[in-house]
Amino acid sequence: MEKLPIVSLRGVTKRFGDVVAVNALDIDIFQGEFLTLLGPSGCGKTTVLRLIAGFENLDEGEICMAGSRMNSIPPNKRNVNTVFQSYALFPHMTIFDNIAFGLRMKKYDKNNIDREVMEALDIVKLAGLEKRMPYQLSGGQQQRVAMARAIVNKPQVLLLDEPLSALDYRLRQEMEIELKRIHRQLGITFVFVTHDQEEAISMSDRIAVMNVGKIEQVGTPIEIYEEPQNMFVARFVGEINVFEGKVLRIDNGSAIVSIHGQSFEVQNRKNISEGQDVRVLLRPEDIIVFRDEAESITDPALAGRIENVIYKGKTVDLIITIDAGETIFVTQFFNEDQEDVVFREGQRVHINWPFGWEVVM
Repeated sequence: MEKLPIVSLRGVTKRFGDVVAVNALDIDIFQGEFLTLLGPSGCGKTTVLRLIAGFENLDEGEICMAGSRMNSIPPNKRNVNTVFQSYALFPHMTIFDNIAFGLRMKKYDKNNIDREVMEALDIVKLAGLEKRMPYQLSGGQQQRVAMARAIVNKPQVLLLDEPLSALDYRLRQEMEIELKRIHRQLGITFVFVTHDQEEAISMSDRIAVMNVGKIEQVGTPIEIYEEPQNMFVARFVGEINVFEGKVLRIDNGSAIVSIHGQSFEVQNRKNISEGQDVRVLLRPEDIIVFRDEAESITDPALAGRIENVIYKGKTVDLIITIDAGETIFVTQFFNEDQEDVVFREGQRVHINWPFGWEVVM
């Protein structure tokens, strides 16, 4: 049976004066999924969130929730809640009253409010802090209060507008784990906005990569990272090395591509043709480095020189200038058999990669 979306956007367009913030955008968001809108500042991702919430009005298109058209429905009549970047807690209210605010607006009775607020506090692991004021909490605790205030209303969709951006690195990592736990526990649809690719990859069921008001690609984190559909996605999501090449011949589903005078076999998944100019894309961790003085070199390979070595514990990043003048970025992983492997600046090396690990455009 076909899976039906909980939120559907069709031809959604929003303008601010002469600026088109969202341009004829189409996307379906499904029940219970964690969808992330990922893109640079100004790409329109927060505007999409505000359109779903009803804080902005559409210029064109249609938004439906659970099969009902939402275009003219005010925010308080939509079964969504938003967690803002600033948390937007009421500074004069206790934690309990902050969380209870929405339920009181809906005229819930006191016993129900008490029960629902305490359940929400338990979910976000803040039980026992309900009598404190917001200023008495850390940034991470305030973020949890904002989550509790949103989930206590049991929305169909929870919208999260860069809620982790104000936190330091370690706390942000902890809250990523907490958000995923809460998502799994509640089964609510999450729509998460961020410009941080690591957040998107580590937390999402699907990612929609946005650029200048449009969606460039929608897919799982693995699909977005390993099979980018265009150069914008490839360059925005993670580091990428791009080699210019020419197709020499096609051979049974693969292609032979000339790169700086060397002939590399690549997968032909996009029906490239003989004589075509192509780009061969490789992630830093997909490249193999051969030390000239210590290892037999597998042909074909590109020769070069290590310019910088950046040690990171379990990995080492290498900046290599190949003899053709191109600079590439390589990540090497250490394991038990490689503890004695040492790279040094100025060292001569050759590089290549396993067949099929490349993306060809």
